[in-house]
Amino acid sequence: MTVSQIDEEVAKLLELKAQLGGDDGKQTFVLKTAKGTRDYNPKQMAIREKVFNTIVSCFKRHGAETIDTPVFELKETLTGKYGEDSKLIYDLKDQGGELLSLRYDLTVPFARYLAMNKITNIKRYHIAKVYRRDNPAMTRGRYREFYQCDFDIAGQYDPMIPDAECLKIVYEILSELDLGDFHIKVNDRRILDGMFAVCGVPDEKFRTICSTVDKLDKMLWEDVKNEMVKEKGLTEEAADQIGEYVSMQGGMDLAERLLHDPKLSQSKQACAGLTDMKQLFSYLQLFQITDKLSAEKVRTTETQVLVASAQKNLLEERLRLTAELWNAGIKAELLYKKNPKLLTQLQHCEETGIPLVAILGEQELKDGVVKVRNVATREEVRKASQKRGWGNVCSAVEKIL
Repeated sequence: MTVSQIDEEVAKLLELKAQLGGDDGKQTFVLKTAKGTRDYNPKQMAIREKVFNTIVSCFKRHGAETIDTPVFELKETLTGKYGEDSKLIYDLKDQGGELLSLRYDLTVPFARYLAMNKITNIKRYHIAKVYRRDNPAMTRGRYREFYQCDFDIAGQYDPMIPDAECLKIVYEILSELDLGDFHIKVNDRRILDGMFAVCGVPDEKFRTICSTVDKLDKMLWEDVKNEMVKEKGLTEEAADQIGEYVSMQGGMDLAERLLHDPKLSQSKQACAGLTDMKQLFSYLQLFQITDKLSAEKVRTTETQVLVASAQKNLLEERLRLTAELWNAGIKAELLYKKNPKLLTQLQHCEETGIPLVAILGEQELKDGVVKVRNVATREEVRKASQKRGWGNVCSAVEKIL
């Protein structure tokens, strides 16, 4: 477009603005970008171009080729592919007998491209804009129009080798962009489904509960649990069990621990996923992209056992048991809250490396026992108290230590 053409278009817009209302406070026409979108000035575009060049160079270094697909697809191609997020797809008006929608991501168009062209093996990258009819939060980087940079290795291969290369690519790009420290989180759907099964999630709720768990990066656990229980009908007991698992962090060490978990090890599906996850981390070590996420935690205290409660109003019992442990020469502590949540107490053990947790609950007090759990293996023993004294519990803790 020439300078004269640009001047002509600007003049038209100003004329339209004058027709709709001047600057007398009654203006009804505003020049702005659509909700959830933005303009990028030359400086911002220069930064984007530099970032894209870094990303594309890495993709090419790993032998990838690129494709492009239309910005819109047949609506039926996209429908039903995104679960609850299908409501965020932009539908277009019928312009000629076809119902169309703007692409929501680059993955479904890629799958359609492979099926149409009968391609079984390809290593491809695709950088393009996608569109989501989401509630935008532009200060947090949530837009309705944004770029995705996809890299996929399609085909049948031996387990975890392509997966390890994909993670190597992510590592190389984030390192070269010099964004500071970063964590790469990995998961296997088989582990997640196995976890849901052993925690008591009904089969028909797997997908909807999964979509809620996916929000943990954006929401606090209490908000995630509230959605699972109050909005999606999951029992509170099942939600608490899920919370214990999803709070864990680690690499090969965590996969090994979960393989010996009393509950999760009962799921063949989860065990298969965990075995592959161990294999993945062995490849990542060869690619030299694992670090201290998998090293032994450096402890700053010598606490041997945390005294925890599973329900409210058990502070006095926690204090009494803690005192008994101290008197027995055992290094113990408790959280300084009257009614701390069990998950919070378990997370404290994970984060600080406390090896044992003594759990008091209403039922345990009625039965005259205390549960002593090994935080690493999650194995539990129930030890009887001595008429509200805790001598047997202290002996059990000493024996385990």
